[in-house]
Amino acid sequence: MQKIKIKYFSEEIEKLTYIEGKSDWIDLRAAQEISMKAGEFRLIPLGVAMQLPEGYEAHVVPRSSTYKNFGILQTNSMGLIDESYCGDNDQWFFPALAMRDTVIHVNDRICQFRIMEHQPRIEFEETECLTGSDRGGFGSTGRQ
Repeated sequence: MQKIKIKYFSEEIEKLTYIEGKSDWIDLRAAQEISMKAGEFRLIPLGVAMQLPEGYEAHVVPRSSTYKNFGILQTNSMGLIDESYCGDNDQWFFPALAMRDTVIHVNDRICQFRIMEHQPRIEFEETECLTGSDRGGFGSTGRQ
């Protein structure tokens, strides 16, 4: 099991933990009360910094209920935090765009993350023809 050093910037947020039996993603919480007007952008502090092991990165995405509950979108679609972002003041943030007026309270679960190994080094080999079966193009799996 990997051990990862974590620094908390707030005593008010719950410590990170898995939700046993449900997912290997870990929820992140707002570390500050944030009021946003529709159209406003804010970096929401998540109250943690980590020292990831060499060769690993964290992928940060919204929870499935984030938009429904708070009306915010993550502006970079997916956050990527690599092992070089590991200083004492390198707090994680959630870049949010409010689509409606909203208030996010301290300890609200707004996003989630998982830690992944870096992609292995690959080499591209150019070809004139691919041998797999065609699926029919973009959006080809249907609507149901």
